[in-house]
Amino acid sequence: MNLTKKINEKKILLIKKENIYVFFLIFLIFTLDRISKIEIINNFSTSPFFINNFINFDLIWNTGIGFGLLSSDSNLIYNSVSVVIGLVILVLLSICVVSKKLDKLIFSVIIGGAIGNFYDRLLYKAVPDFIDVHYNNFHWFTFNVADIFITLGIVIFLINGFFVKN
Repeated sequence: MNLTKKINEKKILLIKKENIYVFFLIFLIFTLDRISKIEIINNFSTSPFFINNFINFDLIWNTGIGFGLLSSDSNLIYNSVSVVIGLVILVLLSICVVSKKLDKLIFSVIIGGAIGNFYDRLLYKAVPDFIDVHYNNFHWFTFNVADIFITLGIVIFLINGFFVKN
């Protein structure tokens, strides 16, 4: 009986108005990321595309995590990392649902980007990164739209944690 009550409470929590907004934001970020990656894969996959003196579109397939860390040809490593990423997304979703409004926003931005990259890991067995920011011969790590949202969410999370009074 107690288990049934907890399940019903979780269902009610999921359909709260603010959580509907959270899921919409996650879906919106995921959709923006998918559209950008599909456009790049279909139109700019053969050679770098010059935007200006600081940005190019250059498709790179990343089998690792952020900044190409843990890139490997090993299926065991790739699949292990993918499972961990999937579990982290599930944990973040469960935290997001029970968080306060600002935290919901922060977590949903991170989750939207993370789901975008996770989807690519499952679909392509790699994440398409394509935004190449550079100055002369110095190139930053190539990244994608999902990475922008993940980074933005983490930065806001850190600012909120360190500088905003509870």
